[in-house]
Formats: sequence, structure tokens, C-alpha cells
Amino acid sequence: MSKQESNILKFTIALVTEFASYYGITQKQAYNYLVRFKGMSHLTEFYNILHTQSFEDNVEILAEVCHNNGGQLK
Repeated sequence: MSKQESNILKFTIALVTEFASYYGITQKQAYNYLVRFKGMSHLTEFYNILHTQSFEDNVEILAEVCHNNGGQLK
């Protein structure tokens, strides 16, 4: 695994953990929610921008993306 891939993986894990903590759900539930409502796709596509922002901002961004795709957490 390259250093870039490792950084992306670590960032993704940390962000899913923050998302779960913010909404009071398990990490597995957070991951499944983000996959189902396209938050993970957004994270993958815009990693280069997202990793420069705070986790708080990223949680809000992912919540908005998911909400726009049918998610109910807000």
C-alpha cells in the first residue's frame, strides 16, 4: 500500500469515527449510512479537498450529501 493510500484510509477511518460519534451511532452504522447515501463516494471523489478541512466541517458536508441523497440524519 502506498503512502497516499495509507493516508486516505486513515483519514476515512477517522472521519467515519467522527461521524458516528457526532450522531451517536456505531462506526458500522455510520459506514453503512455513508455508503448507502453516497457520502463515501463523495469522500472518495473529493478527498483532495476534504482532507484540508476540519473533521467538524467534513461531518457537516457528508451529512448534507447524504441528506440530499435520501438520508435522514441532519
